[in-house]
Amino acid sequence: MGRLTARRPVVRIALATGATRHIDVLAVEEPLEIRVGGKPLAVTMRTPGSDVELAAGFLVSEGVIARGGELRTAIHCGGPGSGGEGNTYNVLEVTLAPGVAAPEPNRNFYTTSSCGVCGKASIEAVATVSTHPVASDPTSVSVEALTRMPGLLRQQQAIFHKTGGLHAAALFDAGTGELLVLREDVGRHNAVDKVVGWAVLGDRLPLAGTVLLVSGRASFELVQKAVMAGVAVLAAVSAPSSLAVELAESSGLALVGFLRGESMNVYSRADRVVVSSPSELP
Repeated sequence: MGRLTARRPVVRIALATGATRHIDVLAVEEPLEIRVGGKPLAVTMRTPGSDVELAAGFLVSEGVIARGGELRTAIHCGGPGSGGEGNTYNVLEVTLAPGVAAPEPNRNFYTTSSCGVCGKASIEAVATVSTHPVASDPTSVSVEALTRMPGLLRQQQAIFHKTGGLHAAALFDAGTGELLVLREDVGRHNAVDKVVGWAVLGDRLPLAGTVLLVSGRASFELVQKAVMAGVAVLAAVSAPSSLAVELAESSGLALVGFLRGESMNVYSRADRVVVSSPSELP
């Protein structure tokens, strides 16, 4: 669609040189309305691109679908006020496979209401609707492989290098450390949805044997999305929230934070992180 970046004039000010005019490259942010069966389901602000993956990942996160075969088609259509004519590429119509129940009307989604439902009830709800439990997944990852992942992620952040304004999420093979897929977006949750959606379209769910890495902090909703996709290890370069740790602990997911350089904090399921020369813990 050619709308990943936009060029805008900017006045750059520095003490040494004063004010000068430049053209800056910005990350594009536009709304995407997701419709299921012709009915509006959700609107998210996103960086255009990989919209079908975004919608598919969102549907997994919210428990609407659990596997690739449950999504039949997804197509962009005319936006509000267009009379159905002209494609804005900001409305995506999704059709579920026969036999897959459509989401309930006026449903409150975790991704839009997590701040209002934080607590024990929300954690139990995620565990109830997830069809890919991770607690029994034998996946583990070496410390050496984990410490290499942030560098691999940064190398592949093409739009971030141009704009400095995008989050990234990447999926790695836990055994080999191979980068499987990376997606960028103005929203952390959208970047993760795009990665999960990539797996949906490739019929790769559940994502056993993988590590999901995010470029920012680990919030409750990102842990939720990992659990719903069957990811057993979630790593972040920044801090997790308290509720994110609680959900990770109750779900059996290994949550790694502050993954920087050669160090990290493991907040849950430390047994999944293999240390080659383990030292005795106090």
